[in-house]
Amino acid sequence: MKRSPIILSLVVIVAAAAVQVIAAAPPAAPQIRHISPELQKAVASTNYAAVRIKKFPFASEAWTFRKFTFIETLKKLQELGVAAVEAFPGQALAAELPGARFNEGMTPEQIAFVKDALRSAGVTLYGYGVVDIGKTEESMRQVFDFARKMGIRVIVCEPADDDFTLLEKLVKEYSIKIAIHNHPAPSKYHLPETVFSHVDGKDPRIGSCADSGHWMRGMTDPREAFKLLQGRLLDVHLKDRSDFGTAKGVDDVPWGAGKGMIRDLLAELTLQDYDGYLTMEYENESEAGDPVPAFRQSIAFVKSITYYEGYEQILERRRGGYEKHGWNHYGPGYFECDPKSGVLKGQGGMGLLWYTKKVRDFVLECEFKCSTETTNSGIFLRVPSVPASDDYIYHSIEIQIDDKSTGIHHTGAAYDIEAPDFLASLPAGEWNHFRIEFKGSHLKIELNGKLVLNWEARPGGKVKDIAPEGYIGLQNHDSQSPPFFRNVYLKEL
Repeated sequence: MKRSPIILSLVVIVAAAAVQVIAAAPPAAPQIRHISPELQKAVASTNYAAVRIKKFPFASEAWTFRKFTFIETLKKLQELGVAAVEAFPGQALAAELPGARFNEGMTPEQIAFVKDALRSAGVTLYGYGVVDIGKTEESMRQVFDFARKMGIRVIVCEPADDDFTLLEKLVKEYSIKIAIHNHPAPSKYHLPETVFSHVDGKDPRIGSCADSGHWMRGMTDPREAFKLLQGRLLDVHLKDRSDFGTAKGVDDVPWGAGKGMIRDLLAELTLQDYDGYLTMEYENESEAGDPVPAFRQSIAFVKSITYYEGYEQILERRRGGYEKHGWNHYGPGYFECDPKSGVLKGQGGMGLLWYTKKVRDFVLECEFKCSTETTNSGIFLRVPSVPASDDYIYHSIEIQIDDKSTGIHHTGAAYDIEAPDFLASLPAGEWNHFRIEFKGSHLKIELNGKLVLNWEARPGGKVKDIAPEGYIGLQNHDSQSPPFFRNVYLKEL
């Protein structure tokens, strides 16, 4: 069949247009790489929105202020109210010391100068990196010796040698941590799986310096990376970016302003009970001349989503492990404290673990768990004097923990005086959350987010009187069905 020249022309025009459309179509957006189906599922099943984010201390990688001297950096941190810094090798020291650089080759006079400046600024030099530690024991010792002189607790590096035997020897000898950094490819550690394979099973002082922004550059979900490296996160360079990948226009932005899922990451760090700094390393080159506004905006965002902002963690980790510092026992019964998890477990008979600071108006928050449905415990409020006998139970309020009993003896009750409005405790074996607010004579009890008691406190039952201030105490009843406590926070009003 003979075709019309007009039809042939139309076919050519349409085909040419189709080619142009295909050529003009934007490339498909790169896909986020998942480390494993198991980690992808673990992240998806974690209810990050329900996590009460704890307060983390802020720090800065000095690279954020790479256009400034180290001394100028300290002044910027003072302005921001940030009290910790991680130095990087090669930063100019000070205008009055031309040619002097921050590194392990500093003279004794320069080291003294830096220490004086840190002391005057009220800033802790906690870390150093990313630094080349070399492959020999001599080169590594040079960095470790420098860290010891400066009081540095974390060395951030990307070791060239796959054998960490020497590093394990040195972290034990110096008691200084090694945190493996993850620069983007072609860095050998750009994948979190690679970092994990090198630190897994090693001395606990060898772990990860997790840079969430670099994982975003490499299209890796940083939440999965954090989960993979749980227990090995020694340092965190927290970053937010306008998008994943490295397309034109994608760059660092203040925390909370991009797609870096900062709230989820802080929730994950809370769940892991991470005890290091949130370190800002702002790499947006267009703002390198003045990164302070972005830093200030970042701090404000984190504070706005921090549940425990303004609280003191009164059962805290010290020197690498949890301990009952600031607490005392009364009675034969007592609480054991797991140094790794910070979980208190009741032991023995009747006893009270009381905090040594008297408080008047306050909010107390904690989590508790009953080992069985017959667990009997409580939280004592405003114990008027140091417990030396059982007499304190007649002069303070006990918030009851006892799911087996009812009414004025049930969980959430003001024991022997006022019953909770309804029952809100979870079954034995599950963690519950108490929020107790005592202001003047007004007492509010929230159990698992529900207001179960809203009451003007008064004596009653066995309670003869209530002091205007006093100690806080956690009660143990017996060791057959012990109570458990963790995450104890106090805010004075």
